[in-house]
Amino acid sequence: MTAVDDVRGARTPHGRPGERPDPRPDAQPEPHPDAEPDPLPPMTAPDGASGDGAPGPEPREQPDPCEQPDPAAHGAGGTRRMAARLRNLRQEVLRGPDDHATRAQHARGKLTVRERLDLLLDPGSFHELQPLRRHRATGFGMEDRRPRTDGVVTGQGTVEGRQVFVCAHDFRCFGGSLGQAHAEKIHRVMDLAEAAGSPLVTLIDAAGARIQEGATALAGYGGIFRRHVRSSGMVPQISVVLGPCAGGAAWAPALTDFVFMVRDVSRMYVTGPEAVRSLTGEEVTHDELGGAGVHEHLSGVAQFVHDDEESCLADVRHLLSLLPANNRELPPREEPEDTPGRGTPRLMDLVPADPAHAYDMRTVIAEVVDDGDWFEVHARWASNVVCALARLDGEVVGVVANQPSQLAGSLDIHASEKAARFVQTCDAFNIALVTLVDVPGFLPGRDQEHGGIIRHGAKLLYAYCNATVPRVSLILRKAYGGAYIVMDSQSIGADVTFAWPSNEVAVMGARGAVDVVFRRDIEAAADPAAARAECVKRYEEELMHPYYAAEQGLVDDVVEPGETRAALIGALAMLRTKHADLPDRKHGNPPM
Repeated sequence: MTAVDDVRGARTPHGRPGERPDPRPDAQPEPHPDAEPDPLPPMTAPDGASGDGAPGPEPREQPDPCEQPDPAAHGAGGTRRMAARLRNLRQEVLRGPDDHATRAQHARGKLTVRERLDLLLDPGSFHELQPLRRHRATGFGMEDRRPRTDGVVTGQGTVEGRQVFVCAHDFRCFGGSLGQAHAEKIHRVMDLAEAAGSPLVTLIDAAGARIQEGATALAGYGGIFRRHVRSSGMVPQISVVLGPCAGGAAWAPALTDFVFMVRDVSRMYVTGPEAVRSLTGEEVTHDELGGAGVHEHLSGVAQFVHDDEESCLADVRHLLSLLPANNRELPPREEPEDTPGRGTPRLMDLVPADPAHAYDMRTVIAEVVDDGDWFEVHARWASNVVCALARLDGEVVGVVANQPSQLAGSLDIHASEKAARFVQTCDAFNIALVTLVDVPGFLPGRDQEHGGIIRHGAKLLYAYCNATVPRVSLILRKAYGGAYIVMDSQSIGADVTFAWPSNEVAVMGARGAVDVVFRRDIEAAADPAAARAECVKRYEEELMHPYYAAEQGLVDDVVEPGETRAALIGALAMLRTKHADLPDRKHGNPPM
């Protein structure tokens, strides 16, 4: 168990992995399907986009019982015979391709599409849309291979009794590749999710565009991208990458609100290893190029990464329990076992009074929120800022906090982007914001300045200024310079601001300030070291004492650490009916 897991706190039952049975009929490893040749070329994107080897052989098209003439169909019992045929056909759809394709999927360490849906959705709640759909393509032998569903299962079900729309690729059919009929099924379920105002979850296990269908497959991706953008900020959109996601397909998860991946299984990149090698000469594996670890630690594309599909889908269910169905609703309230007025005296021991000493901000979050239960987003990317979903007195809140144990809690390019995206997501879905401030400033250095820290830091500033949800901030210790302003200060619109008695709000730390303001006096003194110490003491007493911010109206109140939870809950309750009038404009133009 990692340090991240240690402080995450107990999950609610729907968020715990392992509580639902393994849907696979057997867990024995099977021979890899690549040992047998595929009778047709693999249905993958160019450049080996599947990253998974060629899909298993497709069964040859069998005569469709519904298309065979039956002279007795209109006689006595004809309706019953037709109904029986329909039931048989539906059973074939549920079974999917032949057993070889299923064994091949399990041999890759992956669940089948139906097994995944059983883990994601409440038992018996799934209603499938267009299960009998087939492609209309001809040429390259396609007319002889027309499986039902066309490699994607779409429909509607429930998670904890709340409606969710899903589309899930079936890698056993054409490697889950996207053709025209496949895309049209996805377009339809996306339109229904938007119209119904319900979350959309996409389970991705696809080899890219279907080469045999040419440009129509690419147009299908365009329709998906357009719908993701149209639904953005209206309904929660979650991408779960459970296999390959390459080429044009990789843009779809990046347009959604949250991305999940699984180690050693998920691979996501725009250009595959073969193309990289041919164009640049660089040798790189699928995992090195776009594995889950890359997107967890380096790119920041994936907010959540898991060791197996079962725990991944359990956390998708948990995340859905924290989100509203759409932007017109509030997140679901859950009655806590915790009490709103519970004291938090442990915080006085968890947070050192000396601003130069580090501590783990996650322990502070766990102490304050309901039942110590919180759900961290981007836990292993830009770890100098912490973003998490939690509850305070049963109400969902988004927590943004500096992390003094990493880079002293300073803001840099990645931390600014991470926090800005999280603030924007919370604001879109009516999730109140709680900001815990302990920031020495923006990270200095040539790399940060040349990398665009001004532009990236402005993203966080813009996100906070633009947010209309209830916003409460708390200064624990230091809050210096521009980083203090950006971290939801009162001056940029925080509704209620608190500070601990240990807070220091200033342009910069006392020692740095003295070196600027009193430099000449110190140099001219008989004892420069003593003069400097005296100037530091004077600056701290006049401008950095704990109550300076309160005296100047920069914070609304100074609270004891033991009162933190009660103070935050009280402020959020006061703001529950907050309403903000938005300016009359098409949209803002945030820094990109």
